[in-house]
This record gives sequence, C-alpha cells and structure tokens, in this order.
Amino acid sequence: MTTREQITGLEANVAELVLGQSETIRHVLLGLLANGHILLESLPGLAKTRTVKALATHLDARMSRIQFTPDLLPSDITGGEILQQTAEGNRIKFQPGPLFGNVILADEINRAPAKVQAALLEAMEERQITVAGQSYPMPGLFMVLATQNPIEQEGTYPLPEAQMDRFLMKVQLDYPKVEDETRVLRLVRGEEQKHPGGAAQAPVRLPEDVVFDARREIAKVHVSDAIDRYLMGLVNATRKPADYDADLARWITIGASPRGGISLDRVSRAHAWLSGSDFVSPDDVRAVLHPVLRHRLQLSYDAIADGVSADQVIDRLLDKVAIPA
Repeated sequence: MTTREQITGLEANVAELVLGQSETIRHVLLGLLANGHILLESLPGLAKTRTVKALATHLDARMSRIQFTPDLLPSDITGGEILQQTAEGNRIKFQPGPLFGNVILADEINRAPAKVQAALLEAMEERQITVAGQSYPMPGLFMVLATQNPIEQEGTYPLPEAQMDRFLMKVQLDYPKVEDETRVLRLVRGEEQKHPGGAAQAPVRLPEDVVFDARREIAKVHVSDAIDRYLMGLVNATRKPADYDADLARWITIGASPRGGISLDRVSRAHAWLSGSDFVSPDDVRAVLHPVLRHRLQLSYDAIADGVSADQVIDRLLDKVAIPA
C-alpha cells in the first residue's frame, strides 16, 4: 500500500466517525500533511472536538486536550520544574505539561489570557518551550488544533494578529445537511448500543512514519513559475487591493503576510499530492485559498458595516486576479 493510499485510508476512517463534515476533515488532513496548525471555528456542537479526537484515534500519536480558561497559567500547559528527591539528594527536574503531545486540542483558545497565549505561540512557531531559561523541543509530530466560538465573546481574549498568523488555516464548520444529521443520530445510537458504558475496540492506528513519508513526497511536488506568479498575485492583491478593484481597496485594511504566501504554497502542494497529482494546478490553489487567507485579512469598518465577510473578499480576489498562462 502506497503512502498516499494510507493517508486517504486515514481520511476515510475519520469520515466514518464524523459525518457530514468531509470538507473539514480534508482541511484538517491537509494541515497535518503541511505540518501546520488549524483553527476550528463554529457554533457549539458541530463536531470540532469529535473531529480532532477521531484523527488522534486513528493516528499512532498521543493526544492532549487543554481546556482554556481565564485563570489558566503558562505552567499549566507547558509544565514546570519540580523538586525531586533521589538517593543522591534533591534535584530540580522538568515535568512536561500537556502541551508535549502530538495532537493538541486547544479547546476555546480565546478564553486563555495573554501569558498563556504567548507560551502557546512559542510552541506553535518555534516548536519548543522555554522554562526557566532552558528550551525543550516539541515532538517531531506536533499539531495544534484550536477551537473557538465566533459569537460568545464575554470573558474572552481575542487572539492577536501575530498568533492568528501562526495558524496554517482557519476552518469554519457549518450545520450538516439534514440527511447527514440523520446519519449522525443513527451513528450515535449505534455507538451507544455497541459500547454502553464500556470501551470501544481499539482501532488500527497509522504510524507517524507514514505522515513523515507523505511530507517528504509533498516536498517534491512540482510548482511551476506560472503557479508561483499566481500565488504571489493573490497574496499581493491583499496588500495592494486598489490595483485590482475599488471594492477590494475599500474592504481590506491589512493584507496577508509573507507567511501567508508560504502557507498557501505548502497547502496547495499537499492538496495536489492528496489528489493524486505530482504538480500544483490553479485549481489546487483556489481550493485552499479561503481557509489559508480568511484569518490573515484585516477588514475595514466599511466592510464590516456592509456585512462583507473575509470569504466574500477572497471570492472577489479570485475573480480579479488572472490565472497566468
């Protein structure tokens, strides 16, 4: 079985546990392949947590769930130094916190105070944690999947732009179709009947090495000069919108950073590879543009007043930026 077949098998296994959210599952999988972090945003009860748990269930990886609250301290997630008594005497030892896992579910991340968000920011970007002047590397497979509620803002700390930019993609979940939700009801009933209060049968887990092999194959996916120009054209249009469209100039205050362009390249290559191609096409870029850029645009007051969303702005970008020949 090829590496791609094993990854698509992982996608199918997750889809069996999370019904009606195929696009979300695909985006989370792309984040895993592109070695990035995902921000999941939706109203409560739309399977954000279930999606992360389903992914971790079918990966040979350790999942940690961190419930963010306003009284959380950085050491609660990073760990800290403890005094340990040994036969040779007392010594200081670092006790890793829940952040030292492979798949990290950062639940309601916008409820964390600034110091905790700063500690998480270092782990996400630098892949290490600094405690008492000593740096500790994160595991080789390390992915943060953070969740937040878009409407309940009381007692929250909105994520700063610097931290938002560290997320590879922002994935928005919507209500499933009626037929999918009916299947969800039957799935939950079946789970209750099979395992009433007991443990479920251990699933087949995909080894970490398969993910690393997939990443090496994705690094070899060909990107032509024309695609590079298209990528940069889309990113540059968010910075100089007046060159493309009057409405874009009125809607966008701050555009995507260079990290946005790098992320778009990485996710486009992962999408092409997962689709069975060894080169990136404009369709691959267009397929991932919304989740990669929607959280990197700062919209103007005019856009907010007119009810224009980031996705609508990106739709206009796709209309105005020509695909190179």
